[in-house]
Amino acid sequence: MAVNNPYQTYQNNSVSTASPGELTLMLYNGCLKFINLAKQAISKKEVEAKNTNILKAQKIIQELMVTLNTDVEVSQNMMALYDYMNRRLIEANIQNDISILEEVEGMCTEFRDTWKQVIQFNRQKQHATGGQA
Repeated sequence: MAVNNPYQTYQNNSVSTASPGELTLMLYNGCLKFINLAKQAISKKEVEAKNTNILKAQKIIQELMVTLNTDVEVSQNMMALYDYMNRRLIEANIQNDISILEEVEGMCTEFRDTWKQVIQFNRQKQHATGGQA
């Protein structure tokens, strides 16, 4: 008999009930988390942990690339930036370079913060129009 983990249940419900915008925000936050863990692992000379966390960050960047709406012009710019971030993560992994991770972290933080503002703007717009946006 499996024991239910309340935290895991909460996480599963959070993901399954999140809007596409909130899911994108979760991806950015996850990427930042794994970059941070990779930086810590490099500092502690934990090669396996560094590799695992950078690979997880790369998977998230790849997911962001796959889910881009390529019909929108800004998406081509985003695709190029995501591709750059992915390549830089590979370099950081090979070179054990925290400064490269910090560069990617900065880009990801900017994207996340901008995305947060978009979500907030859309919510305000929805409330102003009585949920008709």
